[in-house]
Formats: sequence, C-alpha cells, structure tokens
Amino acid sequence: MIKRTFIVNILIIFNVFVLIVNAQIEKQKQYADSFYNNQLYFEAITEYKRLVFFDKNGDYSFLGNYQIGECYKQGAKLDEANEYFGKSLIYAKTDSQYFAAKIQMFRINLLRKTIDRAEQLLKEIENDSRFIDSTNQINYWKGWLCIFSDNWKRAAYYFSKSSYSGQLQTLCEKTDKQQYSVLKAKIFSYILPGSGQFYTGNYLSGFLSLGWTALWGYVTADAFISNRIFDGFAVGDLLLLRFYRGNIQNAEQFAVEKNIEIANKTLIYLHDNFKGIRP
Repeated sequence: MIKRTFIVNILIIFNVFVLIVNAQIEKQKQYADSFYNNQLYFEAITEYKRLVFFDKNGDYSFLGNYQIGECYKQGAKLDEANEYFGKSLIYAKTDSQYFAAKIQMFRINLLRKTIDRAEQLLKEIENDSRFIDSTNQINYWKGWLCIFSDNWKRAAYYFSKSSYSGQLQTLCEKTDKQQYSVLKAKIFSYILPGSGQFYTGNYLSGFLSLGWTALWGYVTADAFISNRIFDGFAVGDLLLLRFYRGNIQNAEQFAVEKNIEIANKTLIYLHDNFKGIRP
C-alpha cells in the first residue's frame, strides 16, 4: 500500500513538473513573439533559439526555426534565413508546414538571385503529389520566378493562371511591350548600320555609326575602283569592318541596357507600391 502511494505521488509530481515546463515553454514562445511583433528581430532570434533549445519534446522545433528564418529574412541575412527555413523543413509535421517552409526557401533563393536553385525548389513542390491542389499558388510563384529571370511575357502568362493578382499580369504585359528585342536591334544593324541604335532611341550613336561606316565604305570602294587593291583591303579590314562590327555590338548593348532600365523601373515600382505577397 505504501509502495503504491509512493508511485502515485511520483507520477503526480512528474505530471506537475511537465505542466510547469510546458507552461514555461509556452511563456518563452510568447516572449519571443513579442519581440517579433515589435520588429525587434535580433532580440527575437535569440529568444526563438532559446525556445528551440529548451523544447525537449520538439513541439516548437518547426515554428522556432521557421520564425528565426523570418527574422533573418527581415534583417536581409538571406543565407542565414535559408539555413533556418531548411531546418524548419526537417521538423515539419504537416503538409502545410512543409509547403510553407519550402516556399520560403524558394523566395529566399529568388532574393539571393540563385535562380537555378529557386527553379529547382519550385519544381519539387509542383511534382509533389501532396500539393496537387496548390496549382494556384505555384503559378503565382512561377510568375515571380519569370520576373527575376527577366521573362516578362512568361510572367504575365503564369499570373493569368493565378487568381492572386491581375495587377501583376497587367504590369508584366506592359513591361514586355516596352522592352526592346535584342535580336531585332542586331538584325537592323546588319542590314543598315545605325538603324539598330535608331530602334532603341539612341539617335546620335545611330547617325555616327551610319556616318563612319558610310565614309569608310566609300574610301574602300574608291580604293578598289582606283586599283589600289592593298589600300582597299587595308581600309576595309581595319576600318570598315571594325565600324560595321562595332555598330552591331553597339546596337545590341543599347538594347540590353534599355531593357535593364525598363525592368529595374518596374521592379522599383513593385517594391514601392505592390501590396500583395512578394518574395
């Protein structure tokens, strides 16, 4: 009888101890949350790390690591954020937790400009049978992947297949129409020197390319007509072809620079004005 009473007392003490520990763990979570909610991310990281350390049952292993990743992301510590979102992925107990952590890793890799890794992560999510009903969200993030890959036309297509933002579709279509075709700029310059620069709005450079190419073309032709064969080859190779090739490269460079300028303008607008979910 005494032995039985002793065992019961031990169990009661153990259960009380567990309750106290769990209460302290919950209190630690609330303490960490308070720093996070007040945007004190450095302090929040410390408290979430304490939460994970003292949580021997692993009840907060996912949430603690996930929140640490969020804090590092808010502080623009992208490598550290990626590390802790990866840790939270290990402790995910539900499909929704797994999905959330992997999407965060995808978003971090977009911001780090590691586009190949971001694309790989999104493909893994898309090919996972657990997320067959998440096509809407996946298409949304495909759109953002295309934005960071500077493929605005494709981005508009994926946003059109997602119900999250018609605004993004419209903006991507507008950006795509504003951008210049690098191939067209090169072809125009092949046909008529300077026309590739005219196409991109660089008229002074276009006139200079046309003028110099025409001048050295005339000098080369005149040399051949006057039977100054050596002069013709020398001028043609050293000057005419130099300016002709330079004209094509110049037109290509202008088109690329203009497209970067247009894309950056759109990205700045998205950063300052878009209120939806961003990477």
